[in-house]
Amino acid sequence: MPRPGVVVEVDERTPPLLVHAGEQLRFERFPLGTRAVYPPDVLPGLPDPDAAIAHALEHPMGRPPLRELLFPGMRLTIAFDDLSLPLPSMRRPDIRQRVIEQVLTLAAEVGVDDVELIAANALHRRMTADELRHIVGDRVFRSFWPDHLRNHDAEDPHGMRHVGVTDHGEDVEINRRAAESDLLVYVNVNLVTMDGGHKSVPVGLAGYRSLRPHHNVHTMLRSKSYMDPGHSALHGSATRMGRLLAEHLTIFTVETTVNNAAFPEQAAFFTKREWEWSVKDQAAAFTLQRALDRMPAKARRRAMHASRAPFRLTSVQAGETEAVHPVTLQHVHRQQLVEVDGQTDVLVTGIPYVGPYNVNSIMNPILAMCMGLGYFFNMYRGRPLVRHGGVMILFHPLRREFHQVHHPSYIDFFDQVLADTTDPALIESKYEQAYAADPWYVHLYRESHAYHGVHPFYMWYWGAHGMDHLGDVIWVGADPAVARRMGFRAAGTLTDALEMASDTVGRDPSITYLHAPPLTLAEVR
Repeated sequence: MPRPGVVVEVDERTPPLLVHAGEQLRFERFPLGTRAVYPPDVLPGLPDPDAAIAHALEHPMGRPPLRELLFPGMRLTIAFDDLSLPLPSMRRPDIRQRVIEQVLTLAAEVGVDDVELIAANALHRRMTADELRHIVGDRVFRSFWPDHLRNHDAEDPHGMRHVGVTDHGEDVEINRRAAESDLLVYVNVNLVTMDGGHKSVPVGLAGYRSLRPHHNVHTMLRSKSYMDPGHSALHGSATRMGRLLAEHLTIFTVETTVNNAAFPEQAAFFTKREWEWSVKDQAAAFTLQRALDRMPAKARRRAMHASRAPFRLTSVQAGETEAVHPVTLQHVHRQQLVEVDGQTDVLVTGIPYVGPYNVNSIMNPILAMCMGLGYFFNMYRGRPLVRHGGVMILFHPLRREFHQVHHPSYIDFFDQVLADTTDPALIESKYEQAYAADPWYVHLYRESHAYHGVHPFYMWYWGAHGMDHLGDVIWVGADPAVARRMGFRAAGTLTDALEMASDTVGRDPSITYLHAPPLTLAEVR
């Protein structure tokens, strides 16, 4: 029986704790009394994923069975989450492949022959053919690529359709093929509670015009945890858009959840608590640490991104979006939620090598900030783990390193925008429009594999809530010049960082270590 999440107090018997630091690992001794927060044990997967998917399609929530929505001569579009989910990329067969194959089988049995598959990448980079193949599988790829399997293009002037305006004045514009279909099936992987629901179609198939109403500083500051949809202005906006779309388009949502098995079997120690490691686990952990330290940076990065996670399907539910999503969130909570008593003065966490926006790429400093202050800071329900005015200490080298193909606008954002100001609101008002409309960035987004010109702005805004809440942010092992450019401080060791934090929280602060990954969602009481 999997055990629930746990909060452990560090004492004299506690071994060094594993901390992720980009593409390397560290083992840290935390001060006595530090709270270490761990997620529940890895949940078992469903014994027969294909049968579970078939049952969900045949017994949906708030919709007739999928086969009853299909008919000859119809236009069927299947949209699916891009490679930003799950993290790391999962072993084949991907869950989306399993779902898509069953949807296509039902469509073929009915005689549907007008089918398009669209990766819902919004303003993310276009996936390569091999990346698409990995998600949808060989059979689907061979049958539909390239004419009927493609990336969404948010800058195609003929490929978008304006559907309407919400009662809050939000423009709703999505992919034209999806908007003009008789049925849109959306296939989701709900890795965290921020995903899915009405955030799927109105965001994944949108363009800049429809992302601006919720991807802005004002909305981010009013989203008191992106991981708590009921208290998130971001989700409130997406919900209004989704409800408007539902008046014009039949959407059949398929949502899936996975367990916390983010690492291959030889690195299973990642999902265990350090004092429970076997001798074999200890040897594997220290061997991996030494191997990563000795590898050249490019080889280390290549090896880590080549690793595929043995995720297992823990639930699948289908039907009308608002009927499906609450059940999905319950399953995510089963795997990630842990109760924590009270807030802390200092929150410590490590930033791993991969996040949603650097799959097969580089975790540049802006993305590292987004992971720390945008994602891990917000991994809570109720109240933040760290008190208002507290300190967050993060482990990452923050090297000035960017992927030239994937992140061209990030380079200019770092060198030009952050050289002027780090204030999210000023950045938004002074620079966003120029980057969003820049024809070269638009060209690279459409024709190469680059994130949209406005994407680094959104990543910076993602950290706005954390920046506004915290009294100080300190990066352990970071390049001091890079940290300074971003408005943060750098420390060589955890001890140094805690000494620096004493300027803000005093000399005897409470300390909490959020042990992630695997992912943990704190219910702060």
